[in-house]
Amino acid sequence: MSWVRIGRVVVTMGLAMGASLGAVAAAAQPQASPVIGTLVTVASPPSPFSQNKQNEPAVAIDAHNPSVVVAGSNDNIDMEACNAGDPTTCPFTQGVGVSGVYFSANGGHSWTQPTYSGWTARDCLGPATCAPHVGPIGTLPHYFENGLVSDGDPGVTFGPRPGANGTFSWANGSRLYYSNLTSNFGTTKRSETFKGFEGIAVSRTDNVSAAAAGDASAWMNPVVISKQNSTTFSDKEQIWADNAQSSPFFGSVYVCWASFGSNSKGQALPTPLMVARSTDGGSTWVQKQVGPATDNGINSQPDGCTVRTDSHGNVYVFGVGNRRGVAYEMMYKSTDGGAHFTGPALLATTVDPGVIDPVIGRPVMDGIAGARNDLANAPSVDIANGAPTGTDATNQIVLTWADGAQGLNHEQLLLMTSTDGGASFAGPAAVPLQSGDRPYYTAPAISPNGTDLYITYNAFTTPYRTDTTSPRGLIGAILHADVTGGTVGAFGTLARSAVGDPRASSQNDLTAEFLGDYVYTAATRSGAVGVWNDVRNGADCPALDAWRMSLRTGTTVPKPAPQADCPATFGNTDIFSAAVSDPTP
Repeated sequence: MSWVRIGRVVVTMGLAMGASLGAVAAAAQPQASPVIGTLVTVASPPSPFSQNKQNEPAVAIDAHNPSVVVAGSNDNIDMEACNAGDPTTCPFTQGVGVSGVYFSANGGHSWTQPTYSGWTARDCLGPATCAPHVGPIGTLPHYFENGLVSDGDPGVTFGPRPGANGTFSWANGSRLYYSNLTSNFGTTKRSETFKGFEGIAVSRTDNVSAAAAGDASAWMNPVVISKQNSTTFSDKEQIWADNAQSSPFFGSVYVCWASFGSNSKGQALPTPLMVARSTDGGSTWVQKQVGPATDNGINSQPDGCTVRTDSHGNVYVFGVGNRRGVAYEMMYKSTDGGAHFTGPALLATTVDPGVIDPVIGRPVMDGIAGARNDLANAPSVDIANGAPTGTDATNQIVLTWADGAQGLNHEQLLLMTSTDGGASFAGPAAVPLQSGDRPYYTAPAISPNGTDLYITYNAFTTPYRTDTTSPRGLIGAILHADVTGGTVGAFGTLARSAVGDPRASSQNDLTAEFLGDYVYTAATRSGAVGVWNDVRNGADCPALDAWRMSLRTGTTVPKPAPQADCPATFGNTDIFSAAVSDPTP
């Protein structure tokens, strides 16, 4: 395959024949007043920290029944309070899961959060040291009982349910798949359920209404799908079910992730991209390494992956990695149902936004002691595959990310598209945002018939702060543009949240803010549902701001006890959503 470099983008020859992004730079369409969002994490409390901490949302719409929507997040609802034991520490309680799940039966306009039974610490409010036990949980069931812990990084998708003969059909109903990280509940090798530090597990249900009502029996036992050795740390997984009936691989399910080969020690080398596929509804899985494993600071493999399928059953896996010291958006493709992959195609150069924080050693955008943004420039992708039938698919690929090439405080939301199966891409083009918005995480969704593009994004609304005393702003928003013949039109804003201060968020070790790694969007022919991280209900803690700054200046400030020294709603980060309608049906 021949390549030509155009500015910052590496594309296949024949770009001019592909999709057009000429209208992207046009002024945004005027819209009615944008909606401000609906709370998804409805059962999670406003206090104390860290029970009030939720982040990294995912969302899926059942293509066969679009009124059914499911979301996931990292949800600390069952963790112990800081006051349990040492009041200046807020640990992740050993054995307590964080994979929250939420259901909507009305297209994402309102949400329920079920309660199940499992290993919990939600009643460990102090001052006694926490003693977790079996009790109510607000996360996925059946992990403790199977020697596992649900560790978040949620991915959710709907596919057709297999019949008694193993054949997939929408007439059998729908199956919900929920992928997440998992670790051993036992703390010794003798008690481990699988080898390694962190694996990938998939939960499934065929009865969403019962699962939403708190019936744990509606869920099948989790299946550990990653092959592990004693040093493996699997991370950043995403899941997708081939949901277009036109596909020869209809019903197959795919999960991609990064497999860190040394538990993040010794720079976590090697780090191959892995893809697992299931052809029997998620009961058994075949794992494949996609591409090389080399990760030496000059060449690194795709991380922050996304997997999708088109109406012909082609499988696409995207991620961000390095070649010769330059970061690229990368794509692998399979034409045989995930048995073999070609690539990577290097789609565009990219720069992760932000600056390295000296204490956490990770890039941050909003200011010193800010929220890490390791995967802000990881590609988020969707394909107009015509689900549930595939008959009206355009198979247009849309890809977005937050890019820092223009420098700090000048970050851009970049968009690329392809109308020829990834052989060529148009872009990247900068999507116009409201003045002052600095994109942090982005997620596109294109309607199954390819006529409408939606993008959900989180953005900081204030410039990088060199202190921890000045206010900071974070919003979530959803944009929309019509797509005509592959050409993306002007964008308008359909949803925009209230502004919150990200200083109200926190890592559990308290040393910096925390907002996770992504946002998400899912689309139908008539609209979309987007989910984002939201801090409008959280309160900044000046005592903690001063302590965080002292870690970076070398001054001496006592470490605060959050429940004694901070407002009650410190740490209260929520997941909000908006169900938006196509404004130009």
